[in-house]
Amino acid sequence: MPPITQLLQREATVAPIGFNRWLVPPAAIALHMCIGQVYGFSVFNKPLAAALGSEITKVQFAYQIALMMLGISAAIFGKWVERSGPRKTMLASWVCFCGGLVLSALAIRIQSLPLLLFGYGFVGGIGLGLGYIAPVSTLVKWFPDRPGMATGMAIMGFGGGALIGSPLAQELMKRFASATSTGAGETLLTMAGIYSFFMLFGAALIRVPAHNWSPAGWIPKAATASITTASVPVDTAWRTPQFWLLWIVLCMNVSAGIGVLGRAADMCQDMFGVSAAIGAGFTGLLSIFNMGGRFIWSSVSDLTGRKTVYSIYFLLGAGLYALLPYAQQTQNRTLFVICTALIISMYGGGFATIPAYLSDLFGTYQVGAIHGRLITAWSMAAVIGPGLINGLFESRIRNQIPRAEAYNGTFYLMCLLLGIGLIANLIVRPVDARHHLKQNGPTI
Repeated sequence: MPPITQLLQREATVAPIGFNRWLVPPAAIALHMCIGQVYGFSVFNKPLAAALGSEITKVQFAYQIALMMLGISAAIFGKWVERSGPRKTMLASWVCFCGGLVLSALAIRIQSLPLLLFGYGFVGGIGLGLGYIAPVSTLVKWFPDRPGMATGMAIMGFGGGALIGSPLAQELMKRFASATSTGAGETLLTMAGIYSFFMLFGAALIRVPAHNWSPAGWIPKAATASITTASVPVDTAWRTPQFWLLWIVLCMNVSAGIGVLGRAADMCQDMFGVSAAIGAGFTGLLSIFNMGGRFIWSSVSDLTGRKTVYSIYFLLGAGLYALLPYAQQTQNRTLFVICTALIISMYGGGFATIPAYLSDLFGTYQVGAIHGRLITAWSMAAVIGPGLINGLFESRIRNQIPRAEAYNGTFYLMCLLLGIGLIANLIVRPVDARHHLKQNGPTI
């Protein structure tokens, strides 16, 4: 067998004795910070539209397809990810994601919108799905003592990808722009090269623990009402009521946040009459809380338990949403910023906490594959959240409600979504023992 093929086998990634598990989070973060660039796609909207002679709304289909493919590919390839191991998966993610950037640059060169949609949306979106779930089960297995913190570190990287990707893209386009070019094509190629380095670095560094490995001095806790020591395979897990209750939990939490995040700049300007620059700054501030919430809230869940922290998301989130109309009516910008920042921190925290919640209920055996199927809830939320926010806002505008007040009704609707999520979370119970594997084999 050729050496390169051997290096990609799961067996080749088993860590040697004495390997420092703290080298694994940087590998995961390196990957997630790269694919998290998708959150910064909006900086390409106008340059791509100009380069392709198209409309921004059509260009944005690439972003929407990419997020849709993230959920679909994670669900389809989840079992393959578990069998193949993180290194091969991260390499496949690199080929698809950076390949999508290269195809996007080619689309600009030949002025082909369909190629952009296929390259960035379809091919790049598959890379997003593979890269998003690749490190998750690995981190849970390396940090059985702190699974929430571990997955929070990686998924924090995804949330923060735009903080690096957006200014990098803007600066590169300024440098490459000319009288005949927006600089977008050259920027996409350059970013593909930069991201290639970090994604390949992560793939080279990643390791999985040996079977039955545990941290020095750590004594596994006995099974409790909320945490299992058994294993449930993915094909069984997704047929349990617990899986679908958590699907609702994630869908409602994300739906309530993603609609606001997508219209943050417009909302700030419409409700308080501020400038576009302040609206953009507000969006950047929310991105920071989105990123920080992924690490902080998931770490908190290691202390409080997953059900408790999700109950906090839903109860506190609903209370904060209910305050937003008051903030608008009194023009209290400080209250508005505090409430929305906390809401978005819990939106990010929901993403980071869900892998550990799955591990608690189904074990670590195929948690990456289970997670892959569960994040189809994200794809649904991407339709529900913006659809409700935009639909109700436009309806109220048509009914002659002032733009400054038109969002207020949508905030109460978000409270309803969070209420549904709270009920689903409270109903979650331990998985029945009949779904457990009779004998736990090697962790894969």
